Amino acid sequence: MDALELLLNRRSTSRLVVPAPAGEQLQNILRAGMRAPDHKSLRPWRFYVIEGEGRERFSAVLEQAAVAAGGDGKAVDKARGAPFRAPLIVAVVAKCEENPKVPIREQVLSAGCAVMAMQMAAVAQGFGGIWRSGALTESPQVREAFACRPQDSLVGFLYLGTPQLKSSTTFGVADPTPFVSYF
Repeated sequence: MDALELLLNRRSTSRLVVPAPAGEQLQNILRAGMRAPDHKSLRPWRFYVIEGEGRERFSAVLEQAAVAAGGDGKAVDKARGAPFRAPLIVAVVAKCEENPKVPIREQVLSAGCAVMAMQMAAVAQGFGGIWRSGALTESPQVREAFACRPQDSLVGFLYLGTPQLKSSTTFGVADPTPFVSYF
């Protein structure tokens, strides 16, 4: 699949099973994330790979966060089960530093670009993925688990694995007209 085809046909895949990217495949994904636009070479991202027993630890953190947020039983169960949606998760934190030429917002955007690049690298290697965030990314318990400082932003979780269902629908290029204005 060439790069343009990949970008024009990208879509998230929420039902992911084993195998997950591993070895060189995973390294390619992480390296792709490190190629995100990065003004002044600040490298404002940290990647946390969550797999195997790490999913159990992550589940406990999310459960604790949902309880602390006052979630009902359904919300707590959903949080507890989230790490088992895919065999591998990459949490991405924007590690932001004060810089007179690179605002914090730009550093967070760079970390977001890293997530997109990693998802594209996964798809290019035959895997699927979905980027999830939500209220728990702001949870003190979750932020602490990923060593977030006050100026840092947990931009989300990239769930990766093999698509459980192969889509029979090909999504081509959507008409960009409603989203584009010319200045």
